[in-house]
This record gives sequence, structure tokens and C-alpha cells, in this order.
Amino acid sequence: SGAMAGSTGRERLLEELAGVSRRYMASYALFNQAVADRLGLHPTDLQCLNLLTLEGGPVTTGRIAELTGLTTGSATRLVDRLEKAGYVVRERDAADRRKVLVVTLPERIAEFGRMWERLGGGWYDLFEELDDAQLAVVVGHMRRTVEFSGAQVARLRAGEV
Repeated sequence: SGAMAGSTGRERLLEELAGVSRRYMASYALFNQAVADRLGLHPTDLQCLNLLTLEGGPVTTGRIAELTGLTTGSATRLVDRLEKAGYVVRERDAADRRKVLVVTLPERIAEFGRMWERLGGGWYDLFEELDDAQLAVVVGHMRRTVEFSGAQVARLRAGEV
């Protein structure tokens, strides 16, 4: 009966996880929408900017399509919108003149960074009570979720779902 009790406890936790993870995703999507609205951007464009700041240098539109899971055409339109909003410029690659790179504008990105700081100031406090092992579990989970989501986006775009 000990095993039974353990499994029902786990089942309850998994049920709770199913509900709370949906709330978690919804709260993040709504938060992202609110920030995007405030900045006058499309929610996907905001996340593209976020990902571009993590790339550490100019990238091609093809790379943006990879990062976002968008088609090349949609990625091109996304870059058009970011360029029009003044967050990026297109420049020819010095090494390969045929290649066009998307370059973020540091002063606009800094403004974007300040907005996150004002909003996310308390974010690290959420992890204060966790020890290193628990923190490592959260990091590992987030990493796996990023990979899983990327694979699901690819399946959706390929019409498999």
C-alpha cells in the first residue's frame, strides 16, 4: 500500500503540474503581449529581439528564421518591422558582400534592456529560497523545455500536428 500512496501523491502532483504549467505559459504569453504593446511591437518581434541580444553579433535572416521557427518569408517581414521600428538595420557582410546581416542598434536595445530591468527586478528573488541543486533542476528543466518547444514548433510548421 506504500507504493500505492506514493503513486497517488505523484499522480496528484502531475495533475497539478498540468494545470499550473498551462497557467505559467499563459501568464508568460500575456506578459510578453503587454510588453510588446508597450513598446509598439508584435509579440514575436519582441522575442526575436530578445533572442538577437543573446546571439552576440549580427545574424542573417536565415538564422532569424531558425531562431524563431518562422519561414524565411515571415522572418524577412519580421526584420522589415524591426527595421521600421528602428531596432535593427540591414548591412552587407564585409567578408561576403552577397550576405546581408541584421544588426541590432545598441541604444535601442539598451532601452529594451531597461524595460526588462524595471519589470524583472524581482525575478531573481523568486529563486532565493532554492539551494544550488534545486536551481540546477530548474535550469535543466528550462533547457529541456526550450528544446522541446523548438521541436514542437517545427512539427506544427511542417503540418505534422
